[in-house]
Amino acid sequence: MNPEQLIAAQKAQFENLFNMVTKTMDSMEKLVTLSMQTVKSTLQDSAEETMAKMSAKDLQSLTTQQGQWMEPLAERMLSYAQHVQQITSGAQAEIAKNAEAQVAEMHRQFMALVDSSAKHAPAGSEPAVAMMKTAIQGANAAYESVRKASKQAGEMAEKNLHAATTAARQSVEAASTRSRRKT
Repeated sequence: MNPEQLIAAQKAQFENLFNMVTKTMDSMEKLVTLSMQTVKSTLQDSAEETMAKMSAKDLQSLTTQQGQWMEPLAERMLSYAQHVQQITSGAQAEIAKNAEAQVAEMHRQFMALVDSSAKHAPAGSEPAVAMMKTAIQGANAAYESVRKASKQAGEMAEKNLHAATTAARQSVEAASTRSRRKT
């Protein structure tokens, strides 16, 4: 690798790092914005609900108001959790894609270096070069297996979160329906 290639590789790595940091910061900004919007709307709804409860004429109307208030609150909490999951999984996917591209490029460069070195190696060193290439291919295959397993684990966690959210939403709806029937 000559000095120009080294400088170009370092520049590309810095640009990739900067892009990853920028994407991470964008995701953090989305999370902060979502959290602030959620806090604002929850505070507003709480103030309105408190005022409505203070104007309740009897226990029956107070109980009815309480049941009506819980369903939208639970829905908002579930929606918030889903949005957080979407933002974080999107960021994770972008970072993983970038990291995979980096690893593939480093592998390509390293294999080019090995091939170049093999061309200039003394006669009789072919078995050592072949052994080195085999070891690199084995390490690459192991990395790929770990990457696939990690991706599958992430997908499974996402499916489980979706299932839990759906179950929680159904539970809230059922409790709200029961609450309305009692009144």
